[in-house]
Parts: sequence; structure tokens; C-alpha cells
Amino acid sequence: MSKFYSMLVAALVAVFMVGCYAQPEVAKQPSKPQDIQIFSADNSDGKITKESIEEGFKSVGMTIVGNNNMNAPFTQRFNDGKDYETYRLMFTHNTDLVAKLAKDYPSIGLISPLSTSVYSKDGSVMKISTLTLQGMSKITGISQDNEILQAIAKNMNDALKAAMPNGKFDFVDYKIEAPKGDLVTTFTATIEGDDLEEEKEGFQEELEAELEPVGFIVAGFVNLNNKFEGTEAEGVYDFYDTYSLCKLDVIYPVHELHPEVGAFAPCTLYMYKKAGEEKTHMGFPSVHNWISSVDITDDHSIKPLIQAQGMLEDIIHGVSGE
Repeated sequence: MSKFYSMLVAALVAVFMVGCYAQPEVAKQPSKPQDIQIFSADNSDGKITKESIEEGFKSVGMTIVGNNNMNAPFTQRFNDGKDYETYRLMFTHNTDLVAKLAKDYPSIGLISPLSTSVYSKDGSVMKISTLTLQGMSKITGISQDNEILQAIAKNMNDALKAAMPNGKFDFVDYKIEAPKGDLVTTFTATIEGDDLEEEKEGFQEELEAELEPVGFIVAGFVNLNNKFEGTEAEGVYDFYDTYSLCKLDVIYPVHELHPEVGAFAPCTLYMYKKAGEEKTHMGFPSVHNWISSVDITDDHSIKPLIQAQGMLEDIIHGVSGE
């Protein structure tokens, strides 16, 4: 056998042997960047609780605005048992980071606080869904290249890991369809008078009085302007408030098939007036975020979302008169 032939045979054998060994598995990649993420952890020992999750978030500078056990009103209202052993809507934010953006980007109120859903089908695995950096950017219109928005997204990821140290991000690959409407619904109103605070409170009382009879719940309220004291945003606004709004007739049917939509619920309604300006600005992330980002196609979920969108628009238009 010639030397050349011997070398060729040896090379072929080597290639064959390499092919026989299992190759390292390449991690699956989503077909396109995602708007939400789901963080999961084994909880077979039951050590992950409401309290431990909150402590994890607080340890990285997050403020817990609300953490609502949705199974209680679901069972009372719909009386057909629980779809999930645990289903909570927790909304939280880092007020220091929000203040750094508020001066130049009033739209940051759309995710201040940020919503999350904390859920488990049978208690053995706990999941938390949140917005990604892309999801935050799409809602607020703030570039993903903005370092403070990146810090907010990182802070959320740090909170997830602190809350569930044994957790990992699930693989998600939603289609992210083009929305069939505006991602943010905005309004203007005129709130003025010798006592601006009193006039604002009167406007808000009227708004709340219209929301409650049709099933909207004010799950949380934050006076962001108070949080801006001593920051670069101090003095920029006459007032800046955010509402966390929820409607049981919406979140209940949608969560049955799409529990991760808690990343959008409760929705955050901002209301601010800049110093020196006449108009008050209001806005909230529309339900088209839910539908396009989580690839919702079933009428069971879409119908109540669209109905609630129209209802909230009508209420705000009616109260603002504009």
C-alpha cells in the first residue's frame, strides 16, 4: 500500500470516527427577537413563595407596587375552579432608573410599573413572564440602544434570577405579527385652575367613578412625581401619576390559554402635565401589544381584549371631553 493511500485511509477513518461521536447540541434560537420572556424554576420543594419572590425583587432595588392573587377573584366571580395552582399579577419598578429617563422620555410611564405574571399549573414549576428589552422599547418608543432602558431590562433579569436562583429562561418563539392597531393609545385633557392639585384629583375621581361600574379595577396607583424629587426629573412636571388597571372579564379568559400575558396586565395608564404646558397627557399600552406579541389568534381571548380597549377609550374620551 502506497504511503499516499495509507494517509488517505487514515484520514477517512478519522472523519468517520468523529462523526460517530455525539455532536454538542446547538441551542435553539427564536425566529425573531421576542417581546416577552418566561423565567421558570423547579418548585417541587415548595420553597418559592410570594414572599421569597418579592424579597428577590427588592434585593436588586425593585419596588413592589402590587402583588395580587388572581385566583381569589377568579373563583369568586366565575365559580368554575382554578386553571392554575398559582396565578398572580405582580407589578414592580425601579424608581431610580425611571427618574433618569423621565426628564426626556415621559413615555417611560407606560412601563412604570412593569407588569409580570407569576404562575404555576400544579405548583411543581414556577414561572414569571416579563417584557424583554425589545418589548419595553416597542411600548415606550425609547430606543433599545438607550443605556438606561437597557439598565431597566437588566434590572428585571437580575430580579428574576434573585427571586428564583435555580431558574432559567424558557425557549419562546412567538410569531410577533404586525399589530392591527396602535400599540399605545393616547389622549389629552385640560386640567387647570388656581389649585391644580385639587382640579387633578377631581378629574381622577370622575375617571375612577366611570371605570369601576364597568368592571375596571384600579389595582395600583403611583405618584411618580414624588419619586422624582432630588433627581434630574424634579420640577419637570406639575404632576405625573400612573394607574395599574385590570379587568377580570379580560384577564380571566385570556389567561386560560395565555398565562404569560401578565407581562402586559395590569396595563399602566399614565397621566402627566409638564410644567409650563397647558395640556395634560394620558396614555396606555393598547391590547394590540397582547395580541401581536404573544401570537393570540383565538376569539375566546381576542373578543374581550378588543371590547375592553374600546370601552377604556370611550371612558377617557368622555371624562377628558377632548
